Amino acid sequence: MVSAPYCARMFADLGADVIKVEPPNGEAARRAGPFPGDVSHPEKSGLFFIMNTNKRGVTCDVSTAQGRELFLGLIGQADVLIENHLPAQMREWGLDYEALAVVNPNLVVVSITPYGQTGPYSHWNGCDLNAYHLSGASSRYCGYPDRMPLQHGTFSADYFGAVTGATWGLAALHGRDLVGGGQQVDVSSAEAIAATYVGGPNIGGYAQDGVFNQRTGMGNVVSAPASIVPCRDGHAWIMVMELPQWIGLRKAMGDPDWSQLEMFEDTFVRGQNGDIIYAGLTEWTMQHDKMEVMALGQAQGVPVSAVLGIDEAVALPHLQERKHFVDVEHAVLGAVRILGAPFQLPAAPCGPRYAPPLLGEHNDEVWRGMFELSKDELERLRGEGVV
Repeated sequence: MVSAPYCARMFADLGADVIKVEPPNGEAARRAGPFPGDVSHPEKSGLFFIMNTNKRGVTCDVSTAQGRELFLGLIGQADVLIENHLPAQMREWGLDYEALAVVNPNLVVVSITPYGQTGPYSHWNGCDLNAYHLSGASSRYCGYPDRMPLQHGTFSADYFGAVTGATWGLAALHGRDLVGGGQQVDVSSAEAIAATYVGGPNIGGYAQDGVFNQRTGMGNVVSAPASIVPCRDGHAWIMVMELPQWIGLRKAMGDPDWSQLEMFEDTFVRGQNGDIIYAGLTEWTMQHDKMEVMALGQAQGVPVSAVLGIDEAVALPHLQERKHFVDVEHAVLGAVRILGAPFQLPAAPCGPRYAPPLLGEHNDEVWRGMFELSKDELERLRGEGVV
């Protein structure tokens, strides 16, 4: 519902002609929601909407002989296929990379799965959180070391897998242009998390030296302050690692007496005396609102940010000025405001322009226009459940 659709959306946001192929009854995200008024409707799923803007959409049952033939017709004209099925499922359909390469030797196939195309776990079922926790990430992050690890936010592994797939899918296209020939990009979402989220200092460090870091609860124990602190109306995150940042924080607080101790100019000493630091800091932050704490800190060059709720983030003037919200017109939902692209290319504007396709919206346009099927042939395929 996320990894392949979001990967494909990044291509679509930049102007690629992306055709989403769904089974005749629609993909699972259409039934996942969230829905307006909490009333389920296949054309009103928020998850489906945000994952599939700027795409054309067709239906096709690739498990049937005629459906597979139609799908392979698309493959013959495509530059890239993005899919996130288990390898065994693709082989069962006769759509594994080896079969697709016969149809189109220049095809780049981006395959995003929880555990990759090879290895003893490649056939395992897994959702986003399965991949996340298999990576060792929950040993390092989210929770206290003497307690159970905490569940991470949903879809992190899927999003990391999607971005990885888009990046190396583009690299494979570039390589094809340079030396010729397509290839399969094998993305393991668990490995994408392991390499980027957990990072080399942990998995790589343990593999080499047998040393790794564990979760520490809230904040950073190396220095202080480096954590969430309470304010008069909420919380702020203050991250002070370097001496100029500590001096700036002292100025923001009005240089209280307790902060003048020379030993606090050492990062590690501050970390060892966190109880003193946080007691004095909290006395100051509780006299101010979180946005004020952020403004006072940032004015002195201190990494401070207010901890915002979703409603506050939506109203943030910074995002409004960057035009990070986009209004998209949908045939069933009407005008929908969603997030734009997570990056900006001033020379090549990108982001959502068109609503996601209705189920089978472009069947006539694609199957009849690209393959010259007659109206009667398409109706027959509809009647047989192929499209």
